Amino acid sequence: MAIEFGDTQRSLSDTLNGMIASIRGETITLRELMTEIGEQGFLLLCALLTLPFLLPVSIPGVSTVFGAAIILISVSITLNRLPWVPRRILDRKIETEKLVPTLQKGASIVSKLDRYVRPRLGFLTQGIMMNRFNGLMIMAGGILLMFPLGLIPLSNTLPGIAILLLSLGIIQRDGLMVAGGYLFLIATTVYFTVLAYMAFAAGQGLSTFFVS
Repeated sequence: MAIEFGDTQRSLSDTLNGMIASIRGETITLRELMTEIGEQGFLLLCALLTLPFLLPVSIPGVSTVFGAAIILISVSITLNRLPWVPRRILDRKIETEKLVPTLQKGASIVSKLDRYVRPRLGFLTQGIMMNRFNGLMIMAGGILLMFPLGLIPLSNTLPGIAILLLSLGIIQRDGLMVAGGYLFLIATTVYFTVLAYMAFAAGQGLSTFFVS
């Protein structure tokens, strides 16, 4: 079944705040979030799932679940099909007491972007090939988000911002935002490469110390 990612008539922050306000109960699952999204589109769900990573607050298990969901949604964007999500991910319970305040703070950050979002640089948001390419870029962000580096500063924030900008740019046909998403993906890749090199160098130094 094909899906259509049309332009939203409401600002992104208004839509996100409306979805956040609808969250009820002590826990919520990804299945319930997807049901709440409805016809607004899964790109909005991608944007919503990035909000916890815009703040220096860690909610255990969120990056794995949300990252996996973003990857699966990105596959649907790339193939223009409704996403299949494993039941284990759909029914994973997350405490709303921790999640909702984080989402609200993230939405307040996003609201500052509303005035700058407008259709421009259409060649980055229009056409089947660009839709597929942007879907792959969101997938890359989801993979980077799932890296087990949650305790390292910016390791979740950088890919989260990339996914948010890509989602926002596609929804609002703002190629500049999409380009910003590309840049944050590059920054994340460079950052992770530096971390890997530092870890390797530290390991080499320790091995040399003990051998000598």
